[in-house]
Amino acid sequence: MDSYRLAQYSVQVPCFICEGGNSFDAEVCRHCQAPMALAHQANMRKTAPQLVATIGSADAGKTVYLGMLTDMLSRASDDLQLLARGAFSVSLQQLTMSALANCEFPDKTPNEPDRWNWIHCQVRSAKKRNPTELIMPDLSGEAILEEVDHPHTYPVIRAFLSKCSGVLILVDAVRLMEGEKDQDFFAMKMLTYLCELDDDPKKGWPSRPISIILTKADQCETCFDDASEFARKHAPGLWQHCNQRFGKTQFFAAGVAGACAFQMELGGPRQVPLRVEPRGVIEPFRWMVHQIGQ
Repeated sequence: MDSYRLAQYSVQVPCFICEGGNSFDAEVCRHCQAPMALAHQANMRKTAPQLVATIGSADAGKTVYLGMLTDMLSRASDDLQLLARGAFSVSLQQLTMSALANCEFPDKTPNEPDRWNWIHCQVRSAKKRNPTELIMPDLSGEAILEEVDHPHTYPVIRAFLSKCSGVLILVDAVRLMEGEKDQDFFAMKMLTYLCELDDDPKKGWPSRPISIILTKADQCETCFDDASEFARKHAPGLWQHCNQRFGKTQFFAAGVAGACAFQMELGGPRQVPLRVEPRGVIEPFRWMVHQIGQ
């Protein structure tokens, strides 16, 4: 029995994200900290899952958006349905919906990669014969910015974005409307970073689908009227990058909380959702699935 167990340890299992070798019973990759469950599940599929990144600065709403998206699609019965692969893929949905049910937003995603929530799911569309296997993690905004400013700080982010078929970039519409330029600069940094990873005009990022989602749009209704025009007016750098360097970009507006308020605490005011009214959540994801299918 011991000999059999030692023989298992002698065979390395490659991580699905960074392809680094790991023991068969490793919970996370020792090189990039991605869950090894992704590798085990991918080996059971005839077709390898495609990777889609959801990125944005800290407090842009990535966790809320992904959690609400998975919850809506897992309960939907229309043209787009989502089925989680593995128990770990339900954690983000549970975390988000439990927080919103208590009139709270989920806690900030920690910087440690081994504490991130990953979603491995199957997406079925009425317009496509075969389902699409996707992997989408909830990456930390601070970790993303650290990797962009100091490459190779987070190997899992670099390896993941290098393999992605598309990306959803979340931009805080409220902060843009208030005149803050950090959101515009962050998005431009991300687009430049993606081109540095792979700038091949046919197979690299210039030809891959990029969805720009203006989050918290429920607090600035003009976003829903024309998301592209809102971005051109309030984030001109981002708008120029998308139109001049990338062939497949689309702007969307999305909101989850129909109304918010500030709760005064010792550490300062804390924003809380008064009610949940998702709007424009599925549209950017539907567009992304369609682009990947092409």
